[in-house]
Amino acid sequence: MQAALRFAHAIDALHRGLARVVAWLTLAMVLVGAYNALARYIGPSLGLSLASNAYLELQWYLFSLVFLLGAPYTLQSGGHVRVDVLYGSHKPVAKAWIDLVGTLLFLLPFCAVATWYSWQFAMLSLGEHEVSSDPGGLLRWPIKLVVPVAFILVGLQGIAEAIRSLAILRSPPGDKEREGEAA
Repeated sequence: MQAALRFAHAIDALHRGLARVVAWLTLAMVLVGAYNALARYIGPSLGLSLASNAYLELQWYLFSLVFLLGAPYTLQSGGHVRVDVLYGSHKPVAKAWIDLVGTLLFLLPFCAVATWYSWQFAMLSLGEHEVSSDPGGLLRWPIKLVVPVAFILVGLQGIAEAIRSLAILRSPPGDKEREGEAA
């Protein structure tokens, strides 16, 4: 079990690092969005065309990256939506069972199916060297390639969560983590 927990901690470390990258991508997205807003309103008054389809697409590419690459860390930190009426009042053992069953029956199969279909979608786009149909638009295949990568990363985090749930379930009765006491 110790090797599995080390693997879970490695996945956690990967996603904490990725979360730092996502934080910088968020700043870039805000700056590009601010530029787009200013360019759209100030450019015409200056007699200049400062707006561009590439900047608009870059803004939504950055939003997509923030959403897709932030999902594993959100799962790790418990930020995804739960039905707290059912979950919140339970002891750690019951929560571990709920998390384990939910991960094995729903999260991991969904990630596998989503990865499969989005990979085909991304490979088709890559094979065609898909580019935006808008004048001056960006390549489409790179952002489409991030979709299956994101589902793989969420699946990895799901595996880490399942390992942690198993560790709680396998811990002896009276163990502080199992009973939910502060260490």
